[in-house]
Order: sequence, then C-alpha cells, then structure tokens
Amino acid sequence: MYVISSTAHTNPMITRFIIYGALGCLMEVLWTGLGSLRTKNFKLSSTTSLWMFFVYGMIAFIEPVFRMSAPIPILLRGLIYAALIFTGEFLTGSLLKRLEVCPWDYSNAKYHVKGLIRWDYLPAWMVAGLVFEWVYWAIQ
Repeated sequence: MYVISSTAHTNPMITRFIIYGALGCLMEVLWTGLGSLRTKNFKLSSTTSLWMFFVYGMIAFIEPVFRMSAPIPILLRGLIYAALIFTGEFLTGSLLKRLEVCPWDYSNAKYHVKGLIRWDYLPAWMVAGLVFEWVYWAIQ
C-alpha cells in the first residue's frame, strides 16, 4: 500500500506563487469593495478576474528583490516595489489586452498610461509591495 507522506514533494516556488496569487486577489476584492463606497454601493460589491491570480502570483519572481532591499529604508523599498508592480502590470496588461482578455482598463482615469497603469495608484502599490514583502519574510 502506498501512503502519501505529509512531506510530499512540493515545489516551494509553486507554493509561493499560490500564496501571492491568493493574497493579491484578496487585496483586490478588498480594494474594489471599499472603492464601491464612492458610488454609494453599501453592498461593498467587489470584482476581480481569475487572470489576476496569475498576475499576482508572479510576485514570487521578485522575491530576490525582497532579500536585496532589506537594508533600504521602508519608503524607498515601497517605491521600488511600486515600480516593479507597475512594470508587471503594464507588461501583463499589454499581453492580456492583445489577447482581448485584459480585466482592467484605466483609459478613463486622469493619470493613466495606455489604459494599463494609473500613476495615482502609486501609494496603493507601495503598500501592496510592502504587504507582499511582509508575507515573504513570514513564510520563510
């Protein structure tokens, strides 16, 4: 009889990808839910897309930046993470837009770049990056 051990072979990168993907989707649901208050939607309705799980999961690939930036002051680290997130958002958004499945379109926003990123989201992405950093250190 074959018994599956609780220490079955798992790929740590896949595990981290799943953690970051799930956390990113949760943060997006919270962000869009709280954002619905602007339209007086007291149901706090939220939206996201399954594509976003994969987009957020790619945070696993920037883990080396978390290690390298540890001695840097928090504000600068937040800016670094926001720059990386903007880059990832722009690149993945460009690909998804080309495939006609991009779940976001910021074209109506005042400070957008090709409808794919919003400069006014800089503080939110700084905080998100720092949250992902905290999770990285917590799951070590």
